[in-house]
Amino acid sequence: MNVPNPNWFLRARLKTRQLLLLIAIDDERNIHRAAEALCMTQPAASKQLKDLEDMLGIALFERLPRGMEPTIYGESMIRHARMALTSLARAHEDIIALKSGLAGQVDVGSVMTPALRLLPRAITRVKQQVPQLRIGVQIESSNELLERLERGTLDFLLARMTSFHDHADLQYEELAPEPVVAVARAAHPLAGRSDLTLADLAQAPWITPPPGSILRQRFDQLFHNAGLEPPCDVVDTSEIVLITSMLQMSDALNVMSADVALRYQELGLLTILPLELDCRMDAFGIIRRRDRLLSPGAELLLQAIRSEAAAQQPQSPLPVPAAVKDIEFDMEIA
Repeated sequence: MNVPNPNWFLRARLKTRQLLLLIAIDDERNIHRAAEALCMTQPAASKQLKDLEDMLGIALFERLPRGMEPTIYGESMIRHARMALTSLARAHEDIIALKSGLAGQVDVGSVMTPALRLLPRAITRVKQQVPQLRIGVQIESSNELLERLERGTLDFLLARMTSFHDHADLQYEELAPEPVVAVARAAHPLAGRSDLTLADLAQAPWITPPPGSILRQRFDQLFHNAGLEPPCDVVDTSEIVLITSMLQMSDALNVMSADVALRYQELGLLTILPLELDCRMDAFGIIRRRDRLLSPGAELLLQAIRSEAAAQQPQSPLPVPAAVKDIEFDMEIA
């Protein structure tokens, strides 16, 4: 079995121009338009692509009557080309920032829950130490953030590992589990009930994620396990802005992590219903690529996040059940 040569690109004299060409062809699906985008002649572009394919011994693109489509080998090479060029661009940005007396750039992706308390506290701590450090934050679902991490546009994530991505190249460090609570508008009729049961919630209107989503499946299973039919009066959405607005103007209910709910309750927007739910959300944690070195600024932010996570005491608005069931919620915007 041949052992892969980690420095094959040196022997091949791989050019940055060839990486740019791969990406341009992928974007344009036409070598003539790709050459124009790079201010090259088509013969020169064709020769650079042929040289690379000859060196690798495979076809990177399938030539079609009306364009070009990447082969499975081409898709892999294009993905790595994008990551390599993104990394080089970030390196140049860091150098420019350091020359200007700044501390570089950190881009972190986060799901909703750590973005409400943990991440803001960590960022505040870091900015007190290094005010010049530029920190970019993107809030999205775990699946979307994992794709951006793979493309190299984010340094690390505060998110959940999902079954939709290959974990071989990822390093995961768990930070915190999350209890789940039911929420409603302030002064909701169910908020003052001391005898509230899951059967009462089954009869209420709900705002839930669309059918087929992980959260919807597990939400329905919560009622099935109690011998109840899931709520039938539902609005399907996972958009948090719409959810909070609809909760305030109706008697609908929603289920979310306790940390998110606590924040909205502090603002007087929502109230947490007095009912223990025997379930928990999947834990979130730090996710980073194994093959990527972090900048000093990114490492500094990571240390602050770890410190804040260790110092943050669990905040549960309800007593934690003695035995937590095996039902786990994985929110779509989580």
